[in-house]
Amino acid sequence: MHVISICFLACLSSTVDDHWPGFLGAGASQVQAESLPQSWSDAENIAWQAPLSGYGQSSPVIWNDHIYVTSVEGEMKEKFHVIALRLSDGSQIWKYTLDNSDQMESSIYVSRAAPTPVVDANGVYVFYESGDMVALNHDGKPRWTRALSAEYGKYKSKFCLGASLAQTDDAVFVLADHEGPAYVLAINKDNGENIWKTERQSRVGWSSPAIVKSTDGRPVLVVSSEGSVDGYDPANGELLFSYEDVGGNTVCTPIDFGQGRFLIGASPGQQGQDGGRAGASNVLMRITSAGDKVAIEKVWTAERAMASFCSPVIHDGYAYWLNRTGVVLCFDAENGELKYQKRLAQPCWATPLCVGNRIYFVGQKGVTTVIQSGPEFKVLAENTLYTDEEPAEGGQGQGQFGGRTEYGVVAVNGSLLIRTGDILYCLRNSADAK
Repeated sequence: MHVISICFLACLSSTVDDHWPGFLGAGASQVQAESLPQSWSDAENIAWQAPLSGYGQSSPVIWNDHIYVTSVEGEMKEKFHVIALRLSDGSQIWKYTLDNSDQMESSIYVSRAAPTPVVDANGVYVFYESGDMVALNHDGKPRWTRALSAEYGKYKSKFCLGASLAQTDDAVFVLADHEGPAYVLAINKDNGENIWKTERQSRVGWSSPAIVKSTDGRPVLVVSSEGSVDGYDPANGELLFSYEDVGGNTVCTPIDFGQGRFLIGASPGQQGQDGGRAGASNVLMRITSAGDKVAIEKVWTAERAMASFCSPVIHDGYAYWLNRTGVVLCFDAENGELKYQKRLAQPCWATPLCVGNRIYFVGQKGVTTVIQSGPEFKVLAENTLYTDEEPAEGGQGQGQFGGRTEYGVVAVNGSLLIRTGDILYCLRNSADAK
């Protein structure tokens, strides 16, 4: 189930404005590694922690001093919340609540506000697993709403939808992969109307769409979802390519790593149903384009790698996969040569955060392992945010195995944010935390 929302960021220098506009840091502002804590403790580094209404599995998004998080509330997920907090101190600015148009029992087996929203200068755009959407300005006033399941049919999926939104300057993109009529949809940010809608083959999947630029800079909307990797023209929805020699790619999301490159993460599945093809489906892909021609090619295969809920990443010339047991595998990003495989303190649901010479692996149960990037495994720090003994979240929402679960991590200059189901933590260097 795609319940993870976490983040990648290549950080070079500070900027005036701090933005983390979407899932996995797509379009994020640059950040200096030294502005973030490498090690932390309760007393010195937790600048603030904000309780959240209900329960949510999405990642926060940030626009200047506004943080936006989503959640659900009620035994039947009757209410959806969008909560705006101040980055500076965690105080709540406003909360917007809408009714769920397609209710179902809230449990550990279904998505609960799993899709991560996107944000831009005009406001925040939110999508829930029911198909309900809302666009809000930065003051929390609605600009438009949609109920996609009412328009195109209810979603048929054992665990609900999990796909987060993607965006360009003018459009927000929704992926509805499920066992009923599937589609990818582009919606005008200004008025909420369709720009285009392209039908897809029905399938099981919780991965998210992403904008990846080809070798000559052409933007392509890429969807890696059970059985294929598809590229669409974000302007008109035209299918540009479809790569079908994959399996088990139901969860991980492609991330643009430059030069047309992105990684595919795949796993055998809970019942091992994709075991035959999943191993050969953890690969580095490249999108090439020249004029009107766009193509996709496999560059190398990550031998012995299997993915988990978190997506594989590239940083400083090396690619990293993390499997379900918490073993990280490091490969040379140029040729796919395996450099090491080592076990971390915990498995992760959140995609690793890469900044400077650090890679933050935010453990599922509260332990973050920070390793040094490069071909040799070196642990820089192990940090405990909370322990298994702490109460379960929200009264309705233990993680998959009870207790708290870390779902997402994001970063802007001076602040590292970690989200659990009902708490958002802000970590800072000790001198800035209090």
